[in-house]
Amino acid sequence: MEWLVEEGIGEHRALGYRAGEVVAARVDWTGTLAAGLIEEARLTLRLTGTRRGIARFANGEEVLVDNLPRDASEGALLRLAITRAALAEKGRFKQARARPTTAEPRPAPTLVEALREQGHDARLVRRLPSADWNEVWQAAWHGEMAFAGGALIVSPTPAMTLIDIDGPLSPRDLALASVDPVARAIGWLDLAGSIGIDFPTLSARGDRQAVDHALDAALDDWPHERTAMNGFGFVQIVARMERPSLLARFAQARAGAAARLLLRHAEGVDAPGALLLTCAPAVQAAVSEDWLAQLARRTGRPIRWQIDPALALESGFAQAVPS
Repeated sequence: MEWLVEEGIGEHRALGYRAGEVVAARVDWTGTLAAGLIEEARLTLRLTGTRRGIARFANGEEVLVDNLPRDASEGALLRLAITRAALAEKGRFKQARARPTTAEPRPAPTLVEALREQGHDARLVRRLPSADWNEVWQAAWHGEMAFAGGALIVSPTPAMTLIDIDGPLSPRDLALASVDPVARAIGWLDLAGSIGIDFPTLSARGDRQAVDHALDAALDDWPHERTAMNGFGFVQIVARMERPSLLARFAQARAGAAARLLLRHAEGVDAPGALLLTCAPAVQAAVSEDWLAQLARRTGRPIRWQIDPALALESGFAQAVPS
């Protein structure tokens, strides 16, 4: 698989290609603790009777620490490695996780560095193919992916990510037709952790086994464990999670996701003149002064705003106007 990486404003984004088709995507929202960071942090709380605690990093973010040394006391400075970024889920927030280490301090790898460290062929490009990125973005924004004969509805919940399958085909045909789209959804949305797939109910054991075999083939190159389909058509998958999925990011920070998309559109405007950003009020509020400064610096243009409360969050656009 070849990865193309675009380092945008507030967001690094990547698409993974196999045989010319997008099969995976990743997003890194800059400015927060990410897996791979090694830095000193202060232990603010040690949970009694355990080897776990809470530590605060220099940026003020608190993390859950595992495997604390027995002599680590509250107030001590520890060198910690981030093993999983923070996760925002409906109804709750999961702190980032870390563990003590003796390795040298280092910043978290950038997205392209992380992909290369994992053995992938990854290269930086000025701009990802817009049609490909927009298709992935829309799937993550709406949590829906259509396929021939049906559609997937993908929903983040506190317990797991749920994939529901619906369509007019017979239960067996629908289940088999949905297997490759399910694999595509997992790759496009960067799903991990606990994933539940609600296939149509298949009463015949042979039909359930056929779907299991098809899933094995579709997910063969992705490290995971899963259950066999039960009598109600349910399959559970578990995979290592190091970062929020695109689906989770977009669901929990919709204005922020829309703001990053607007800035991407603005960077792609070719016509001369000032940049006019038209968007909903919440999208403007999600754009930091630093992001605006980066946009002005990257484009060499003055920036203007036009706020339209009637616009949907995702409907913002950028255009050139006379300076």
